[in-house]
Amino acid sequence: MSPLSAAAQAAATASGHAGDDTSLTIAFDDNRLLPLIFGEHDEHLALIEHKLHVALTPRGNRVAVRGSAADIQRARAVLLDLHERAKGGLEITRGEVEGAIRMSRETAAEAEAGAIRTRRKLVTARTPTQRSYMEAIRANELVFGIGPAGTGKTYIAVAAAAQALMNGEVDRIILSRPAVEAGERLGFLPGDMKEKVDPYLRPLYDALYDMMPASLVAKGLAENQIEIAPLAFMRGRTLSSAFIILDEAQNTTPPQMKMFLTRLGEGSRMVVTGDPSQVDLPPGATSGLANALAVLKGVTGVGTVTFSQADIVRHALVGRIVAAYDRDGAKPKKR
Repeated sequence: MSPLSAAAQAAATASGHAGDDTSLTIAFDDNRLLPLIFGEHDEHLALIEHKLHVALTPRGNRVAVRGSAADIQRARAVLLDLHERAKGGLEITRGEVEGAIRMSRETAAEAEAGAIRTRRKLVTARTPTQRSYMEAIRANELVFGIGPAGTGKTYIAVAAAAQALMNGEVDRIILSRPAVEAGERLGFLPGDMKEKVDPYLRPLYDALYDMMPASLVAKGLAENQIEIAPLAFMRGRTLSSAFIILDEAQNTTPPQMKMFLTRLGEGSRMVVTGDPSQVDLPPGATSGLANALAVLKGVTGVGTVTFSQADIVRHALVGRIVAAYDRDGAKPKKR
C-alpha cells in the first residue's frame, strides 16, 4: 500500500476515550468522494465489514469503526487507501477494495520492507500484483512483466534499477525499447542518432527522473553509467553487472527477443515489459514477447507476472478505455 499523503492523513481523525481501543471515527474532508469510497448502497463498507470483522456506521462525512484494535487499524488503512484512490481520480471497484483489504494485513514495517527505495522516493506496491512483481524482480535474474498500460510495469522496473545502482548491486542501468514499430525507420527522421531515438525512449527518461535527481541522471548519462538506447544497439554486446530493462517488448520479433535476452552477462538482472494486446508489428508477424513467454515457461531463474485491468493505477478513464478495447477485440470480425 502506498504511503498516505499528509492531506489524506489530515482528512481522517480518530476519536474516543483514552485507552478505548474498540472504536474509531474517521472523518473525510470531501463529501463528493464518499459515494466512490463507500460504493453503491455502501457495498464497499459491507465488504470491509465482512472481511475484517468490524462494524462500520457512516454518518455524513464520518465513518464509525468498531471491532478489535488490530481490525480497526486495518479497516482505517483500507478506507484511507480508498480515499487516496478517489482523490487521484482512480476507479474504485470491488477488486480494488479486496486488494486494499489484502494489503492491509501487512504491518507498516512489512510494507516498507517490501518497498523500493530510490534517491527521490519510496515506491510501494499499490496492488497485490505489484507486490508480486517486486518480489519476482528480487528473486529472479529475468522477469517478464505483462499487462495493460497504467499498471506500473515499467515504472516499478525503473525504480528497482535505480535502487540496485544506488546500493551498488550493479554498475550501470541499461534501458531499451524497440524503435518505431520494431523496425528501423530512424533514417527518415532529422537530427543525429540521439535526436532520432529520444522521442521513443522518453517514457524511460520520465520514470528515471522520478527516481533520481536530475543532476545524477545527467552525470550517469554522461559517464555511461546510465544508457538509454534502441533495441538495435544491443546486438553483439555482453552486458555484465547491469540492470537491463526492455520496454514495449511486444513489438520485438522472435530473433530480436532472443538477441536481447542472450545479452545477459555475469552479475546482471533483466526485466522485460510489454502488453501483448498492443502489438504494432506487421500483420502476420509473431511477437517476440509472446514467443519468449512460451519458450521460457518453466525455466529456472525466469519469473513472469501478469497484470490485469484491475491493476491499472492511472486515471479511472484509462481502465474503462482498456476494458472497451478488450471488449471490442473479443468481438468476431467481419470478413
